[in-house]
Amino acid sequence: MAERPIDLGWLRIFVEVARSGSLSSAAASLGLTQPAVSYQIRRIEEQMGVPLFHRQHRGVELSSEGRRLLEIAEKAVGGVDSLVHSFRAEAERPMVRLRTDYAFSALWLIPRMQRFRLAYPELDIQIVATQRQERGQSDSGDVAVVFGTRQEFGPEAVLLLPEKVAPVCAQGFVDKYGPFNDPGHLVRATLIHLDTEAPSPWFDWKSYFAELGIIRDTYAAQGDLRFNTYSLVVQAAIGEQGLALGWMGLVDQLLAGCMLVTAGPMLETPDRGYWLLPPKSPSMHAGRLTEWLLTEPAVK
Repeated sequence: MAERPIDLGWLRIFVEVARSGSLSSAAASLGLTQPAVSYQIRRIEEQMGVPLFHRQHRGVELSSEGRRLLEIAEKAVGGVDSLVHSFRAEAERPMVRLRTDYAFSALWLIPRMQRFRLAYPELDIQIVATQRQERGQSDSGDVAVVFGTRQEFGPEAVLLLPEKVAPVCAQGFVDKYGPFNDPGHLVRATLIHLDTEAPSPWFDWKSYFAELGIIRDTYAAQGDLRFNTYSLVVQAAIGEQGLALGWMGLVDQLLAGCMLVTAGPMLETPDRGYWLLPPKSPSMHAGRLTEWLLTEPAVK
C-alpha cells in the first residue's frame, strides 16, 4: 500500500514552535489558536511516526528527530520567505513610462540608458516606441518625446533636440563614389530615404535639395533605397549602401566613432525637432525622468 504524501502546510508552524519552544508563543506569532497549533504538531508526528517534541511543564523541546527536521525546514521556510520578499519588492518598484518613436529610442535613448539606471537604480523605466508618436496617444502619467513643432504640442513642450540634418555615409562610400565637396555632387549618388507621409514632417531629400536650390533629375533616383524606419536607414548608410540624412543628436555617437561621416552642408530648422512633453498628471518619478532627459543632451 502506497504511503500518503506529507502535507507541507505545517512547515511554518513546526519551525515557529521549534524556535519559540512554546505552542502558545508560536500560536500568537502565527495568528492562530494554541489548540490549532497543537493539533497540527500532533498530526504531523502521527504522519511521520516519530515524536518531534518532548512536552514539558513550560513549553516543548525538540527531539533528536525534530532537530534533524528543523535543519531542513528552516532552510525551506527561509528560502520561501526570501523569494516572497523579492516578489513583493519587484511588484512595489516604481515605474515610469516613456513614449517616443523608434529613431529616438534606438539611437538616442538606448545608448544612454545605463546612465539613467545608475542615476536612479530604484526606478524602472518602460519604453513604448511607435513609428511616430502623437500627443493624443500618451497616457496622462506618461512622459513623451515627440517630433514636430511647438505649434503641434503647445506651450508645455520643451525643445530637446532642434532639427539639424546633414548628409551622412560610411567613409568607404565616400572613397568609392566621392568626394562630395560640392553639394551638387550629392544628386548623382545613391540616396537612402525614410518613407513618410506627404508632406514629410521632417527634412527629406526633396526638401533638403530644395533648401540648397539643387534639382535632382528623376532618372537619378533609380537605384535609391527606401526604408520605413530610421534605424534601417542608418544601418544601410553604415553598410556603405548610400547617402542618408543624419539627424544631429541621433547620429552623434556614430559620427564620433567614425562609423559615419558627414558628406554635405548642415541645415537647421530651429522651430522643429524633438520635444519633451511632461505628463498631464505629474509625479515624482516622472519628474526625475523629465529632469534627466533635459540635462542629458549636455552630457558628452
